[in-house]
Amino acid sequence: MHKLFLILAFLFATQCNPAYAGEQVGKILSITVRSSDGLIYFVMENTATGKPACAKNSYWMIADEKSVTGKQQLAILLTARASGQAISVSGSNSCVRWHDGENVVGITF
Repeated sequence: MHKLFLILAFLFATQCNPAYAGEQVGKILSITVRSSDGLIYFVMENTATGKPACAKNSYWMIADEKSVTGKQQLAILLTARASGQAISVSGSNSCVRWHDGENVVGITF
C-alpha cells in the first residue's frame, strides 16, 4: 500500500501543470509614465507567452516604481529604447500594480 501511495504521489506531482509567468523578447515600442500616480508601463514588439488571465492587455507594469529596483528597471527600459536594442522580460504571473497588466519580475538587456 505504501508503494502504491508513493507511485500515485509521484505521478500526480509530475503531471501537474503549474502556472507559468509571462515572457517576452523584443524591442520596446513605448514607455508611459503617468503623472497622476507614477505608474510606469511599457509595450513591446512581438507577442508575450504565458501571461496570466488577468493580463488582458499587452503592456507590462513596473511593480514598484518608487523602489530602487523599479528605478533600475526604468533605466534599462530607457536605455534599450534609446539604443533600439531588444530586451527580455519575465513576469510575476500576477497583475498587482494594475488590474490588467502583468507585473515585471525581471528585465534582461
